[in-house]
Amino acid sequence: MAKKSKKMQEALKKVDVTKEYSVAEAVALAKETNIAKFDATVEVAYRLNVDPKKADQQIRGAMVLPNGTGKTQSVLVFAKGEKAKEAEAAGADFVGEADMVEKIKGGWFGFDVVVATPDMMAQVGQLGRVLGPKGLMPNPKTGTVTMDVTKAVEEVKAGKVTYRVDKQGNIHVPIGKVSFDDAKLIENFEALNDVIVKAKPAATKGTYIQNLTITTTFGPGIKVDKFSF
Repeated sequence: MAKKSKKMQEALKKVDVTKEYSVAEAVALAKETNIAKFDATVEVAYRLNVDPKKADQQIRGAMVLPNGTGKTQSVLVFAKGEKAKEAEAAGADFVGEADMVEKIKGGWFGFDVVVATPDMMAQVGQLGRVLGPKGLMPNPKTGTVTMDVTKAVEEVKAGKVTYRVDKQGNIHVPIGKVSFDDAKLIENFEALNDVIVKAKPAATKGTYIQNLTITTTFGPGIKVDKFSF
């Protein structure tokens, strides 16, 4: 096991691992125990009582956080004709067709989010093996395969986040930066949590949210009391 740095050891002393904190307490403590030298991301991690192997329990989607993420994301849009012009007008950083497909095949990944119109998916599909593992493949469930490219680009720029349960039943989602006011982080958390709760599969029995933590990029995880909100 890797030895923890002195900063991490000091941060861990401030966290009571036997306690589940209120959301407000967890947010404040996450910021206090942040050890990064940059404006670290504040993230929420859920452990859910679901079986991702079953189609009706695969939780996936996207939402726009009320206060954004604090990160400016670059958007690549695969579109042509009028839709390409709409994407450019909406603020897309890159717009193209086959030229962008070839550029990515050549190893270029200068973007954070990919949006595509349905008619472009045949070409984008060629990139499945490189975009898929990076979580960049456009998908209708996250609103990134759409004819409304203006809305898609504007939502990404406004602070859209995606969530998807992994094979272990976990979901990790950023809710802002350490520099955010506590109130803004709490509001973002509450909006996200409302979406996750509403996504509970009908087949789930027992406690749906088994564990919930808030943490910063390099900071310790802080358990949140699931019944405090």
